[in-house]
Amino acid sequence: MDRGTASGAAPSPGAGNGGAEHADAGRIPLAVVVVDRDGLVSHWSSGARRLFGASKDEALGRHAVDLLPVSGALPEAADAVPFGSRATYDGLGPGLESSLDGRLSYPAAGRARLTADGPGRIDVLWWAYPLVGPGPERLLVLAADAAAMRHQDDDVSFERIAPGFALHTDFPGAEELARRLPDILPSMSVGESARVVAQVLELGYPVLEFSQNDRVPVTPDWGVPRRAERRARRERAALAAEAGLPVPQDLPDDEGEDLEYVAVRERLEFLNEVSGRIGTSLDLARTIEEVSRAVVPRFTDVAGTYLREQVVAGEGFPDGVPDTTTLWHRVAVEHTDEPGRWDDVVPVGEAMPFPAHTPFFQCMTTGDPVLVPRISEQMGHMIAAQFEKRDIRPLITGRSMLVVPLKARNVVLGFMILLRHPERVEFNDMDRVTGAELAARAGLVLDNARMYTYQESVAETLQDSMLPTIAPRMAGCDIATRYLPGTLLGRVGGDWFDSVKLPGSRTALVVGDVMGHGLNSAAMMGQLRTAVQTMAALDLPPAQLLRNLDDLAQRLGDSYLATCLYAVYDPIAGLLHLANAGHIPPVLVRARDGRSELLDLPTGAPIGVGGVPFEAVRVRVEPGDRLVMCTDGLVEVRGEDIGVGLATLCESAAHPAASMDHACDTIIRALNTRGGRKDDVALLMARLNGIAPEDVAVRSLALDPAEAGRARAVVREQLGAWGLTAVADNAELMVGELVTNAVRHAHGSRMELRLVRGDTLLCEVDDEDPTLPVLLSAGPGAEFGRGLRIVSALSREWGASRTGAGKTVWFELTLPRG
Repeated sequence: MDRGTASGAAPSPGAGNGGAEHADAGRIPLAVVVVDRDGLVSHWSSGARRLFGASKDEALGRHAVDLLPVSGALPEAADAVPFGSRATYDGLGPGLESSLDGRLSYPAAGRARLTADGPGRIDVLWWAYPLVGPGPERLLVLAADAAAMRHQDDDVSFERIAPGFALHTDFPGAEELARRLPDILPSMSVGESARVVAQVLELGYPVLEFSQNDRVPVTPDWGVPRRAERRARRERAALAAEAGLPVPQDLPDDEGEDLEYVAVRERLEFLNEVSGRIGTSLDLARTIEEVSRAVVPRFTDVAGTYLREQVVAGEGFPDGVPDTTTLWHRVAVEHTDEPGRWDDVVPVGEAMPFPAHTPFFQCMTTGDPVLVPRISEQMGHMIAAQFEKRDIRPLITGRSMLVVPLKARNVVLGFMILLRHPERVEFNDMDRVTGAELAARAGLVLDNARMYTYQESVAETLQDSMLPTIAPRMAGCDIATRYLPGTLLGRVGGDWFDSVKLPGSRTALVVGDVMGHGLNSAAMMGQLRTAVQTMAALDLPPAQLLRNLDDLAQRLGDSYLATCLYAVYDPIAGLLHLANAGHIPPVLVRARDGRSELLDLPTGAPIGVGGVPFEAVRVRVEPGDRLVMCTDGLVEVRGEDIGVGLATLCESAAHPAASMDHACDTIIRALNTRGGRKDDVALLMARLNGIAPEDVAVRSLALDPAEAGRARAVVREQLGAWGLTAVADNAELMVGELVTNAVRHAHGSRMELRLVRGDTLLCEVDDEDPTLPVLLSAGPGAEFGRGLRIVSALSREWGASRTGAGKTVWFELTLPRG
């Protein structure tokens, strides 16, 4: 309300004399009536006695339609209560009558004239609020004498009348109604409701004054002119008369202009309110919900929102107007009917096209609102024909319908179907304009959310494609990872992790972080990750790899910096070889005593600085030790020393866990609940199981053609000792081919055959020639090229990589179960 109001205030002198009553400035005496679910009056205030004439004893327990001036309830009826001097009634109209008999589930308001015995009429304004909840009360009716407003002090301007709800302390259900104040006045918050009620109960009298806007969801054209404007109009008329000019025709007794002004102002206020309630986020689903709830019940009783299929999917769509093949997804249905009435007939999520003869198709192709004052039986049947095996006619026939397009930048994204109850006033041309403006604002908000969702989807797809799917088991180690997007700066960042299979059953473990966020950082991250994989396959030492990565970053540009931690785990030797480029140090958790420590590594400069040397260190590890590598987003919180986060990381990493996944979750819970995190997080944990010496067999070979036979014999003997004779034939054949190739093409003096038993059987042949073998296409008469084709066909996986002394060619075989 624009000014404080009071209900049930003590009457001023002259109360009960119709329009002669003068209220205190800023206060309006209200009649308060509560109707129960049987239609009986359960509360009748003193204000109701003064306004309608019946005493409280006469009113309680009587049917409300016999006491309140609604259509058909005239005091001349035999069973009517005599209402003092008031003889006949114009009636408060079908709106109140519908509220009294339970047909309306939304707040309503209206205006009526009571005819008195003496000259003149009494203007009455009324409000009806349906009550929800377990109590017996069903309806709250408030009424006021409009004359009280006309006689306010000239300094008080009642531009918009919306009564506050005051509690009468003699009403047994006051506390229950107090708890439901936010239901009665939807714009009131729970906290404000509690404060207001506490004040009323403490004071002990039913006067309530506070300032609030837009209390009443439905405000009719009451025709109560603004006091200040009426005064200004009189002044204009007086000046015109003094100057001998024609007197303006907009004198105060002509209320037409006031009604039009109030109606336009009401709609502008409504649109401004809706604009403030939608678009609070860029989440498409939330925006759809806000748009639907903003118009129900104040503007309409049912709101169904439909969006193009591509909008829902976050995709682009072709230019041009929609056609009969365009699919429209029903994304929201908001209504005031009983719960579940619409759910089965028009479920949210359904997609359907619309034929050309429907008003919906007309709206979506022209981009203009379509108004149907009343849905006839014929139109109801036409619309229902689109819903297979569902009869929608009972829900729509007889209702007023307005279809408004949701469009932005001259593109129709969807439309809203707005329906009003048959008892409610039909949509009119002004509603059409209001609906079009509302849809334009909603369409712009939806388009912003759509574009944000689309860009976010593109960015997430880009990042997901760059983040690897790491195998949970590598040679001699188990790996678990976690990635958490940034909470405030978007889902896309430059953090990454990776693992790369290296010769000699070794594994490279990588964690990096490109500084910054967004698509550019994600793209830079993808380039650096690819470069690390490529250089790791060359088996470069960690320090040399970071040196080369820094050179690459310099060539890519000086706009980005990145940190990187690179570690190589040798499960046979039990060694970690690590180098650091400006990254936070890793945590090593010792299996023998559960103690955790930050590894002391030379920090180095971030990738991209240029001209800075990198150093590597070796750390001996035992089977069962765990290595934890993460980006600074996990341990760094604004306003807190990073040492606190690192200490928490060490403590949480040492916590016993049933599995690697549980261990990662423990770390995330410990560090991600502190609040203030804005960066994305990459976490990699590796349990360093090692490979026992008895699971490794190594044999040196000479560059002699006869060594192929000796190598096959070694393989058969060793696999027999390991109980793997089921794969011995294939292993013999492939090892013989690799050794033959090495003897034929390699340069040097030595070869080495290595067999490693783990989850798979790994066979490696090392030589001193850096030239990598190439898989050739061997024809029927070809003399060479069949060896690697045999290896490729029989092995689970195979490959070749350069080493510091030459190259390694390897293959894996899947071991039999059991």
